[in-house]
Amino acid sequence: MKTIEIKAVPRENFGKKDTKSLRVNDNVPCVMYGGKENIHFYAHENEFRSLIYTPDVHLVNLQVGGASYNVVLKDLQFHPVSDKLLHIDFIEVFEDKPVLIAIPIMLTGESSGVKAGGRLNLKRRSLKIKGFIKDCPEHLEIDITGLEIGQSLKIGDLKYENLEIMENKKSMIVGVATSRVVQKEEGAEGAVAEGAEAPAEPAAAATK
Repeated sequence: MKTIEIKAVPRENFGKKDTKSLRVNDNVPCVMYGGKENIHFYAHENEFRSLIYTPDVHLVNLQVGGASYNVVLKDLQFHPVSDKLLHIDFIEVFEDKPVLIAIPIMLTGESSGVKAGGRLNLKRRSLKIKGFIKDCPEHLEIDITGLEIGQSLKIGDLKYENLEIMENKKSMIVGVATSRVVQKEEGAEGAVAEGAEAPAEPAAAATK
């Protein structure tokens, strides 16, 4: 997992007026949980661009008030209209303690079913896993090469070394459905086959 550094400033006041003042100046209020105490801080929104606007997960080396913490992103809050970043929650992580984190999925290979005209149906973009931070990848690779039309992969089909998937094992992740084009072609072929299979009526014998 890649590591990025974020430099932040401790918060001393937590009222609505102070929070509004931070946001007016394009700063983002944040909270870090999981350690001995919750830590409130803020940083300019530009500090978080490489963390948020990417499909990958990162370990963050957070610098606050002269102290350094290893954290991962827990939750984001955006303005419903302007889509401006309003708040971020982080979780402090430790080398000797497992962490629960959502890791994005990355599909690899080209499905046989898609090559045959099927439609790829991705149900999940990420999976919650549990493991030590050193074992957590940037993404979870899923090979779909052998996936045929009508087949799917479920969470229970996946296994990753030193990681436990904390999701319903019966839930589908990705499948290949029959596209409308394939259905029409199959229907046309079926109609032709039916016509070919019907034997012609024998000619009536001539009566003497």
